[in-house]
Amino acid sequence: MLKDVLEELYSKYNRARLIKPDPLQFVYKYAEAADMEIVGFLAADLAYGRVQQIERSLTTLFALMGESPWAFVCDFNEDRREILSAFKHRFTTGADISDLLGLLRRVLLEYESIEEFFLRGYDPADTNIVPALTTFCASLSQMYAGEHKGQVSRGLKYLLASPERHSPCKRLNLFLRWMVRDDRVDAGLWKSVDKAKLIVPLDVHMGRLCRILGLYSQKTASLAAALKITESFLEIQPSDPVKYDFALSRIGILEDCTGRRRSRCDICELFDYCLRRSDWEE
Repeated sequence: MLKDVLEELYSKYNRARLIKPDPLQFVYKYAEAADMEIVGFLAADLAYGRVQQIERSLTTLFALMGESPWAFVCDFNEDRREILSAFKHRFTTGADISDLLGLLRRVLLEYESIEEFFLRGYDPADTNIVPALTTFCASLSQMYAGEHKGQVSRGLKYLLASPERHSPCKRLNLFLRWMVRDDRVDAGLWKSVDKAKLIVPLDVHMGRLCRILGLYSQKTASLAAALKITESFLEIQPSDPVKYDFALSRIGILEDCTGRRRSRCDICELFDYCLRRSDWEE
């Protein structure tokens, strides 16, 4: 059964010692929940590109922010914007990060945490987290637009990828997984959101593995695809549809799975599923 295979993968990979090089590692460099929440949000938001590049960028960013990223955000001002001016991660600039931190400063001052701000749009009766995530992104975008002649910068739009734009919202869903779930890997800082409402953080690697498992057939990473995959996992684990996300992603990150046949494939738990694929490359 597929559930048995997934449970085997969960047991094998869902371990704290395997978190590195995942950007989640940066959350655990801090002891205070307030710092961990801010770090989690920024680490997830910059989780695009090559793993090594993400690590370098986040190491640089958090060094610039000092001992307490939460305090850095709460006291964010023009001097601190200047501190970040030279930062760059692929096409995200220091100015983009500064725009985001300016918004987070307002959130923290009024609501004390990102969680409390997020809960404004969260309804436990909703089928999933999409409506709350849409409200979250829209509220931050409107906050920014109100100070910038009704416009939202391209860089900020990317950092606040909203379900409204049919994005799979991989990075924000990743942040929610870290905050809501609580096990040997995920931090579980948020206590008011039901993990059954979470959406699978869908990227190219997760999409490939889910096609191998027969959970969906699309090749485009879209919101519709993320929802379809999540529905499939809900049938397997109704109370925790993203339970296997970290373990499955380790196959790509740690085992360097590309979807093509290699000698190491024979010992992979997903080998039998790969053999059934019509596009299996010898």
